Amino acid sequence: MPARTPKRSRLSQRWPLLRRLFGKGLPASAGHDAHAATIRDYFRDEAKNQGYTLSRSQQQVIDCMAQQASVLLGDSGHTPPSLYLYGAVGRGKSWLLDGFFQALPITRKRRLHFHQFFARLHDGMFRHRQEEDALEITLDELLEDCRVLCFDEFHVHDIGDAMLITRLFKALFKRQIMLLVTSNYAPEGLLPNPLYHARFKPVIELINTRMQVMEVGGAHDYRALNRQHTHQVFTQGHYVWPASTAQRQALNLPPADAPALALEVGKRQLQARFCQGRRVAFTFNDLCEQPTAVMDYLQLCQRFDQWIIDDLPQLGECPIAVQQRFINLIDVLYDQDKHLTLLGQLPLGQSLEGHAIDLARTRSRLGQLQAIHEPN
Repeated sequence: MPARTPKRSRLSQRWPLLRRLFGKGLPASAGHDAHAATIRDYFRDEAKNQGYTLSRSQQQVIDCMAQQASVLLGDSGHTPPSLYLYGAVGRGKSWLLDGFFQALPITRKRRLHFHQFFARLHDGMFRHRQEEDALEITLDELLEDCRVLCFDEFHVHDIGDAMLITRLFKALFKRQIMLLVTSNYAPEGLLPNPLYHARFKPVIELINTRMQVMEVGGAHDYRALNRQHTHQVFTQGHYVWPASTAQRQALNLPPADAPALALEVGKRQLQARFCQGRRVAFTFNDLCEQPTAVMDYLQLCQRFDQWIIDDLPQLGECPIAVQQRFINLIDVLYDQDKHLTLLGQLPLGQSLEGHAIDLARTRSRLGQLQAIHEPN
């Protein structure tokens, strides 16, 4: 999982500024004390256990995290610069973020998929909409006394969300919370729609000013190369094609013509095709061609562990909004680590041809499912 940084890291360029901001400056031991050693030792052991060799550039990211831990856990009481990791899918961004989160020996920390956090933020602000500052009240509820907040899979495609994200980031930095963010996009690539991109520049400038931005790159998708996922339920799922009657019977899956049944989700009703215990089945149409949202998927994940999604079409023939709902759904199922059986008529690669911006991430994640094909 190599990571690339500029020849001279942005952290080193900012070191004099950080010293001035922190008054007496960073201690000489920053990055070389016991707290830093905890971070480095954790990554070294994890890499060894998983059969990885940390590259020089990967080590630079870990060194940056070690320096952050020194400042965060030191006697100065200062909050270190936040960290923004970006790069193509499967290059190790989440591995780095999760490792830092696990290794950091404090309890005042949160690790959330950005979808999940943002859905809860929307819900809280709606509940407190009559209050003077609904955002601050909601953050108090969600974060309490959090010092370190980790967001995985950060992206922005909607101008309405972008305006709230601007307020959110300003509020988090005001609270002296250290942010760790992973994204498929460099800050300048967020909200790429040219109609709205200029309105999001204040957030981009805030990220570049307040966060250490590092690219995590490499030639390989490690999700595709590493099949040792015995601890991850999602990767034990299946892609079944062409979803014949014989395959359905052998795998105990609902028939293709299963009638719809009503399923209450919050204050709404959705259609399902099967619902028993912790197991649920939907068609692609039920979840992605209807006006569903991330909050619906999160609420369903609280009730169901085994998911069946039937009749996957050729995504490239679907509207972008439908493709985006499918991307969001897979993001939630992956992050919540649910067992998924996906059924389609074509090989998975052909079904996942499309033009939605984040579809590469979905291809990478669904590529970890075990394919079950009925020969002609």
